[in-house]
Amino acid sequence: MKRSAGVLLSITSLPSRYGIGCFSKNAYDFVDWLKEAGQTYWQILPLGTTSYGDSPYQSFSTFAGNPYFISLETLVEEGVLTEEECAQADFGEDEGSIDYEKMYLSRYPLLHKAYERSNISQNPDYQRFLNENSWWLSDYALFMAVKDRFGGAPWTEWAEDIRLRWGYAMDYYRQELYFDIEFQQYLQFKFYEQWTRLKAYANSRGIQLIGDIPIYVAMDSADAWANPQLFQLDQDNVPVAVAGCPPDGFSAIGQLWGNPLYNWDYHRQTGYQWWISRLAYCFRLYDVVRIDHFRGFDEYFSIPYGETTALNGHWEKGPGIDLFRHVEQALGWKEVIAEDLGYMTDSVRRLVWESGFPGMKVLEFAFDSRDSGCASDYLPHNYTENCVAYTGTHDNETIRGWFESIHEEERVMARDYLCDAYTPVEKLNWSFISLIMRSRANLCVIPMQDYLGYDNSCRMNTPSTVGENWKWRLKTGELTEELQQKIHEVTLRYGRKNWD
Repeated sequence: MKRSAGVLLSITSLPSRYGIGCFSKNAYDFVDWLKEAGQTYWQILPLGTTSYGDSPYQSFSTFAGNPYFISLETLVEEGVLTEEECAQADFGEDEGSIDYEKMYLSRYPLLHKAYERSNISQNPDYQRFLNENSWWLSDYALFMAVKDRFGGAPWTEWAEDIRLRWGYAMDYYRQELYFDIEFQQYLQFKFYEQWTRLKAYANSRGIQLIGDIPIYVAMDSADAWANPQLFQLDQDNVPVAVAGCPPDGFSAIGQLWGNPLYNWDYHRQTGYQWWISRLAYCFRLYDVVRIDHFRGFDEYFSIPYGETTALNGHWEKGPGIDLFRHVEQALGWKEVIAEDLGYMTDSVRRLVWESGFPGMKVLEFAFDSRDSGCASDYLPHNYTENCVAYTGTHDNETIRGWFESIHEEERVMARDYLCDAYTPVEKLNWSFISLIMRSRANLCVIPMQDYLGYDNSCRMNTPSTVGENWKWRLKTGELTEELQQKIHEVTLRYGRKNWD
């Protein structure tokens, strides 16, 4: 990874019609905008089908894409929807925020109309897609169709025969729900078709896509339902323990994520075939893959099933470097970003070093009044070349919101480090951006909210909360030529411009 820069912006946050960012013309325009701003990378959030809480880190499938990203404009061009039908749907009135309830109630009926008019079974590209992806798509499409039949209930609450995948039940539902299954397959085909086209365009413009994958899968997912042997589940497919993290700066009681933990003994016995397949598929979708919670491969936090907090959890050993040696042997060297934030032990540091993957440095973690001296790994003068530097991530406050919320002592520390006592808060974002841009880090990725200097009203996610996250969107006209030029200038100034 050469010296370069990129922007962090969720697909959902793109300015576009019909309530949510998607693979529409606006996405192509954003690629062009990034190119003119001198950027090399566009980092996005996970693209999976979201469930309750709308978090892209809790998806119904490791492999499936979110149908919300399918461009309705493209379906209109294909003749399976009309402008009038799309205009009549209620997607919400706030251009700067996503109304997920209205999205669910309005978008799926339109997508179903498109499917009914598509004559998709006669499309040879669709048939090819089914054949190439049957190893995950068959289970996923059946899972989603059965979930709809049971009123959206998690699979752990389904009738026993289909919950435990008894043969006659599988045959019955495949026949009974044939068209519902085909609808789910159609959605995945259109998602993959449109995403592949967008990625090819981005690559042709010299823009690389950084994808983001959670280390864990959701309990209510096709992965856990179809492959219980991969996880720490009992004979009735009930979790023995679930994932989370211990108390930290985000939460005094820790975080109870609830994801099923991997049965690493089984994965080891199979040569990590599921992980190899998962990453191979990811590298069909993305140029670089960021793996969230990378430290979980060294040690993972195990919380007894049924607990209401993470306080009674404990650490267990993960697969370590053995997993990534198997992956490299099967796939060759791939570009991965290791999300190594949080409490770092010597063994985690060693795993990141052995893997060769760049870790992450977040500037907001650098100015902690509880620390002293200049030894923090998050201070830019300590960055190595093999890392990715951020002002903040999707889980952090915006850089402006962070500066306004920290203690006065910490604000003084930050200004002293910047040698900048006078720049007003509303413009200080550029000082922080310049600070990490001139560091040794090979790659700097800046959230779009930080380039815009927005406060915490535009924050993407507040960990351990539900209901107000993942909603922020750019409004039409906010991606100005003036902002583009400023980004270009700071990127050029510190030797990170994309010359391709």
